[in-house]
Amino acid sequence: MRYFFSTGEPSGELVAVLLARAIRAFDPDAIFEGIGSERMRNEGIALWRDHTGWASMGPLAAIPRIPKLLATMWRTALHLAKTRPDLVVLVDFGAFNVRLARTLRRRLRYAGPVLDVFPPATWLDNEQRAREISAYAVPLTAFSHQYAFYQRHALPIAYFGHPLASQYAMRAPRSGPAADGGTIALLPGSRAGELRYHVPVLCAAYRLLKARRPRLRGVFGAADARGEAMLREAIAREALADVTVERGVRAAVADADAAWVSSGTAVLETALLGVPCVALYIIAPVLVRHARRVYRGTYITLPNLVLEREVVPEFQQERATPQALADALETILRDPSIQYTQFTALREALGPPDALERCAKFAVELARTNAS
Repeated sequence: MRYFFSTGEPSGELVAVLLARAIRAFDPDAIFEGIGSERMRNEGIALWRDHTGWASMGPLAAIPRIPKLLATMWRTALHLAKTRPDLVVLVDFGAFNVRLARTLRRRLRYAGPVLDVFPPATWLDNEQRAREISAYAVPLTAFSHQYAFYQRHALPIAYFGHPLASQYAMRAPRSGPAADGGTIALLPGSRAGELRYHVPVLCAAYRLLKARRPRLRGVFGAADARGEAMLREAIAREALADVTVERGVRAAVADADAAWVSSGTAVLETALLGVPCVALYIIAPVLVRHARRVYRGTYITLPNLVLEREVVPEFQQERATPQALADALETILRDPSIQYTQFTALREALGPPDALERCAKFAVELARTNAS
């Protein structure tokens, strides 16, 4: 059967690749096409469009991209209506994917199955948004909180646990490194805005920590080739000593005693690997008022949202100073055991270990209803 994945940034692309691999166990002859980038291409998934540079930080930053994204959305909808894959899989990136689903259903009268993995507004409890998603697609959530919310409103939704949980082996607990050393990972995010705001702060925080720990080493994690080039330029420009660049979260944290991580999927990956961390997130000041109007929750970092307590120290906006980040990571380096114990609880809260396989089986069953 034929599957089309629509993703808009590296985190969604990662889930699409893992899901495609798991689908092959149930459908060995599966054919995949979609919107993605380097990771999907390397997996052998035929790219309909490359999403590099699509993701932005906030609605104002997205404005210049809207004409191109709308045009691509329409071309994609027409392409799907013509080729009629057995299953369309939307992965996160709601700004694009919800419009794609709406256009398929309302404008093109598309009747094939559409699966929405990570439906939007997970932590906003937005009934109107939930009803909209349910009208256009079959929602598949990774979080029990969202599953319960849809159920309370008698809306269809599937839930098998978080598909990433079983894909990361939690390393054995480590004691803190020597007082004058250690290795830390610096994960600034994948979006251009994240790199713009996070890299200078992380460079300054690293310098402060290295002044305390002369034998400290740093490893920047780059999401893609563009990010890697930007990070290498930043290391040279800031004259950072003992700092290298690796591609991807796993490689960056492989030997790390702790990490600074941009709030997002990378924090979850880092926690699932058992690496102690501190989260940060900074957006343009002009976007802060809008963000606070839309979301008034206490936390924004996934481990904290899932466990409903601050497991990972998180620093937003003006609180994300180099001094605060250095102090928080210094505390964790001295005693990483407390956070490690919390990460074990996080893994349990994310659902059963076979969540990815169950998600894949559900997707194949949806596709088969169309194929038959």
